[in-house]
Amino acid sequence: MVDNRYATALVIACVLSVLATVYLSVAIGTQHWYQYSSPAVRGEANMSELRSLYDEFMDGEFDEKTYSDTLFRLNGTVGLWWRCVLAPASAHWYKEPDAKMILECRSFTLPQQFTPKYKEPGNHNSGEDMVRTYLWRCQFLLPLVSLGLVVLAGLTGFCACLCRSLTPTLGIGILHLLAGLCTLATVCCYLAGMDLLPQGVDAP
Repeated sequence: MVDNRYATALVIACVLSVLATVYLSVAIGTQHWYQYSSPAVRGEANMSELRSLYDEFMDGEFDEKTYSDTLFRLNGTVGLWWRCVLAPASAHWYKEPDAKMILECRSFTLPQQFTPKYKEPGNHNSGEDMVRTYLWRCQFLLPLVSLGLVVLAGLTGFCACLCRSLTPTLGIGILHLLAGLCTLATVCCYLAGMDLLPQGVDAP
């Protein structure tokens, strides 16, 4: 017979680890952490400008100033690993008054996650903004650290139950606490980075 204490500990450890893993995965994969909003654009000239911004966003070179302007002008969203814009489904959208809009997304590649941020976004001669650079890198790395801690806590709990020992329980709790702190730090880094961005990027 299995002691009820070990069975209960195993269930709790597994449930907590699975829930934490699911929540972290959703947080990493979501595309809507931050929503840009701009008024509707009218006029052929403005529509053509938006079309060029959209084309550069989808296929152009990665540049913070450019994609920030595009996100603002096209009501985009930014997540930890994603950036998206609302784009019309039709190829001739700039000629249609009420074009149907769909969400088009591009993920940040690994090199882009570690690209330095500059004091004047888009101007590489302005000097690196160390605060925003490391805030961005932390918001990318901390969820991975948190996920690793959760998996480690789950494995530790599973092994402890197999060995019929409740000794590691405190350690498992500490690992979950550290994972939660890493997740909280991720949110703080993200919010701080978004708060500092308008100081370097003027809304178009």
